[in-house]
Amino acid sequence: MITYRLYQNNNTESSQYKKWYARAVTTETATLNSLAERIQRNCTVKKSDVLAVLTELVEVMRDELQSSHKVKLDGFGSFKIALRSTGADSVKEFAVKSNIKGMRVLFQPELKISADGRRIRTFLDGCKVAELPKNDVKSGADTGTTTPDPQP
Repeated sequence: MITYRLYQNNNTESSQYKKWYARAVTTETATLNSLAERIQRNCTVKKSDVLAVLTELVEVMRDELQSSHKVKLDGFGSFKIALRSTGADSVKEFAVKSNIKGMRVLFQPELKISADGRRIRTFLDGCKVAELPKNDVKSGADTGTTTPDPQP
């Protein structure tokens, strides 16, 4: 389940000022090690072998991306490097040092087409959303519990 927390737009310059929005909240981080442990439990490959393959995957992906290659992992998605640059008045005036301002990695999750023709991202298929449980210990209003009176 994807959890969210509500936040209010407090930007007085925005046309959406004072409106409420949902923001996804992550509650834990899955590391390479924890993923390897889960994979080991689900198949016959040892955790050390899974870690070796996943560690090497990261290295090989970096090499491929830095060679201007797109990396596509079937069932997962595609990665590529994008540039952020400023414009130059002419081709001759364009210089990497002054016009290339940054790089980033773009990820495009794999898509599948549903029977009714809708595009569904693999990672979002069957995903459900719920508000993050509140932990308001002062009032207890959001948790259904009451706060005990302070001891004298």
